[in-house]
Amino acid sequence: MPAIRSARQPRFSALDFRAALGMFATGVTIVTARDADGRRFGLTANSFNSVSLSPPLVLWSLSRRAAALPAFAAGSHYAINVLAADQRALADRFAARGDDRFEGVALRECACGAPMIEGAVAVFECFNRSRYEEGDHVIFVGEVEHCEHRAGAAPLIFHGGRYYTELPL
Repeated sequence: MPAIRSARQPRFSALDFRAALGMFATGVTIVTARDADGRRFGLTANSFNSVSLSPPLVLWSLSRRAAALPAFAAGSHYAINVLAADQRALADRFAARGDDRFEGVALRECACGAPMIEGAVAVFECFNRSRYEEGDHVIFVGEVEHCEHRAGAAPLIFHGGRYYTELPL
């Protein structure tokens, strides 16, 4: 049998694909950083995943059309803030276009200089280790320099186009 060198043409629409992906429940994060001039920027992302324990690596992806792409690509560090169940309004705010998304948000600064959102269930301070362009997104791999979490805090979850919080089985 000859080796297959490329994927077959999909037999589904982009909407079908998006709906199927929506069946995978994910946490909700806000990725934050500072640009070369020290300005804060950030956005909501649910494309967060662990990669490796040793070295400690995580990944997230960003649309090639995102206005923040050049700043994230050029920066040396960023923070991934995993949101708590009571931070839904922040998820919406950082997902929408707007002026100062950080206005009124309780923050502290990570050792790497990125803004850290108070009340997050976990924060990963990352060195911007590598990037991979795939399809319509750029995959960022971060080497975790510091992390912290709030044990027992309820996370914000996204599934099927809606927000949830965890429920014990």
